[in-house]
Amino acid sequence: MGDRMGDRHTWTAAPAAAERARSVLAAAWSCAVTAEGGREELVGAHTVTADGRVLLHVPDDSTLTAATVCAPRGEPSAVLEFADVAPVPVRNRIRARLWMAGRFVLADGHLEFRPSRVVLREASGALVVDLDEFADAVPDPLATAEASLLTHLADAHPDAVERLTRLVEPEGLHGAVRVQPLAVDRHGLTLRIERARGNGDVRLSFHSPADDVSQLTERMHVLLTQASSANCPRALQRQRTDGDG
Repeated sequence: MGDRMGDRHTWTAAPAAAERARSVLAAAWSCAVTAEGGREELVGAHTVTADGRVLLHVPDDSTLTAATVCAPRGEPSAVLEFADVAPVPVRNRIRARLWMAGRFVLADGHLEFRPSRVVLREASGALVVDLDEFADAVPDPLATAEASLLTHLADAHPDAVERLTRLVEPEGLHGAVRVQPLAVDRHGLTLRIERARGNGDVRLSFHSPADDVSQLTERMHVLLTQASSANCPRALQRQRTDGDG
């Protein structure tokens, strides 16, 4: 037991860029499309195929349809942009942006987007995602449930979030005024630590990947059990108490 507890932070796996990009795409409800006819913000108008192609369902008289018909064959005709927004209110809520450049083709009454370039920008920088890897990747199994999971954790279990800060190194909590759950995937939970000036993120890795919500529940219980036996970050508690007063 002691050895396992000592090794609790050695699992550091994180989603690969292609998987992360597919997760952003799977969870997105809206997208911005820039084409010859201008820029359109579309809500609830797209679906995604198993290999990552985006299907847009737009009216027949849409400017996008006209731009697709008029575009030179084989040339990039549009850029799709998807924003990954943190479901819990935090500073700097946009966690990532996904850009896909390529062209539309008309297929079965909708527009099918065939990407020629995929770029994922996160806080660490921008990455060009290999197209074959993007097509072969699958979204994180928690991607579509993440929003409800995190909002429930933040709203219904703030005491659990408080307890999880015990797993953060003391220097990581220096100057902290608020901690909120920022993201969760099959490999771990990320906390956003907000300070009077600036903010930072800390990742708490699971002991093994969670492939569904029931496994995630078990992984979270393990983290909370570990946190219960860790030292309490008193500086954070004092600052929160002062702030509440």
